Amino acid sequence: QVQLVESGGGLVQPGGSLKLSCLASGFTLDYNAIGWFRQAPGKEREGVSCISASGRATYYADSVKGRFTISRDNLKNMVYLQMNSLKPEDTAVYFCATPRRYSTTCSSSSNYYTYWGQGTQVTVSS
Repeated sequence: QVQLVESGGGLVQPGGSLKLSCLASGFTLDYNAIGWFRQAPGKEREGVSCISASGRATYYADSVKGRFTISRDNLKNMVYLQMNSLKPEDTAVYFCATPRRYSTTCSSSSNYYTYWGQGTQVTVSS
């Protein structure tokens, strides 16, 4: 059974940093792209970042470019999202997701993804 579990969320002051982790089980991530999404109260789910199966291609939403960095460690079956210079508008529940197996390329569309984690809350507030 495919499972994704996010961790690393929390409360941080504006300008601070957090590193989110996504652990996959039930399959190997080697041949799958992984995306990070977020959803704030009353807003639609937004594609934040994605990394291709090879790790050579990445995508970032304009709102996070230059502040967030996505990476993956296939040996650990983990994907990370390093978030720096956090702003109050980054407050949301963050989800990792992966498409069906052997889908190696990225997409910012949530419809592309089949498996989702439960999410981790990130709150940026002073």
